[in-house]
Amino acid sequence: MVTQLAKKTYTVDEYLELEVVSDIRNEYRNGEIIPMTGGTPNHTEIAVNLLSILKITLRGKPFRLFSADQRLWIPAVKIHTYPDVMVAPKPLEMQDRLTDTITNPCFIAEVLSKCTQNYDRSEKFAAYRSIPIFQEYLLIDQYRIHVEHHVKTDVNQWLFSEYDDPTVTISL
Repeated sequence: MVTQLAKKTYTVDEYLELEVVSDIRNEYRNGEIIPMTGGTPNHTEIAVNLLSILKITLRGKPFRLFSADQRLWIPAVKIHTYPDVMVAPKPLEMQDRLTDTITNPCFIAEVLSKCTQNYDRSEKFAAYRSIPIFQEYLLIDQYRIHVEHHVKTDVNQWLFSEYDDPTVTISL
């Protein structure tokens, strides 16, 4: 007979306490703690390239740029996550009493990996859409030339564009 252990459910405060002492970053999804996988060299290079372009583009504008080290809290769905790239307007909005967790990104980019691409396209995108100020979502495939770009056009309406041509410039 096989006995299955009950899955532990964590509170947000328990997750935050564990995250402070953890050697790896973990996502928090409505009571569950999920270890984040390490990135590949392609993943890192793509994220760094996008960060570099955005840093130049946003210079002197009222926005802050963040890498995957910045935690995001999505209160509507009780998720803490670390997007690959985020842009948020100034002033930053922080999670209650925390100085290291933002809540107001207007742009998020994720570099797709085989193990997370379905989640990034579905549940994670749905979670991001619950952020009132969120306007743009960019998904970049690290294995082939392919980019998916979602732009909010109205309440609950998003324009979807795909790019496979390496010579195309995407306006963000």
